[in-house]
Amino acid sequence: MSELRTDRLVLREWRESDLAPWAALNADPVVRAYFPGLLTREQSDASAADFQAGLEQRGWGWWAVEAVATGEFIGFTGLDPVEDGLPFAGIEAGWRLARTAWGHGYATEAARAVTAFAFEELRLEEVLAVTAAGNHRSRAVMRRLGMTRDPADDFDDPGVPEGPLRRSVLYRLPRTAGG
Repeated sequence: MSELRTDRLVLREWRESDLAPWAALNADPVVRAYFPGLLTREQSDASAADFQAGLEQRGWGWWAVEAVATGEFIGFTGLDPVEDGLPFAGIEAGWRLARTAWGHGYATEAARAVTAFAFEELRLEEVLAVTAAGNHRSRAVMRRLGMTRDPADDFDDPGVPEGPLRRSVLYRLPRTAGG
């Protein structure tokens, strides 16, 4: 199974020691501001187990992210097939970091490693990213990666209840832009 490294980060398999900080991250209302709700410890643990299973099955997926300098778990990033029921298909890149890891460029650094893996190892022609329309922090990461958005691709996420979080934006990174 693949592990990805950057100068400051290790994208790796999930460990038992990741579960408590992952649960804290998913219970943080600021981190989860653009999601329909917070996750319970059980839901958070189940998501980590699903992520690890995906890594074991495919050799890629949602990796745990560790800061090299401290060895601290700071969140996740990776790739996953787009969920059924959305108005597009492909492989999506994503990230979610603990608030303490914000503002250091970690999300962009991790996402660059993931998109390089997508193009060089998986030979994908395109990588997608999706977020709530109001999530300007995540959209800024997408733009730093060289992703572009066509407003005609914006959509209402059927998995999100009616309200301000339902409207979503789709960004695309073609192989020619990403490597």
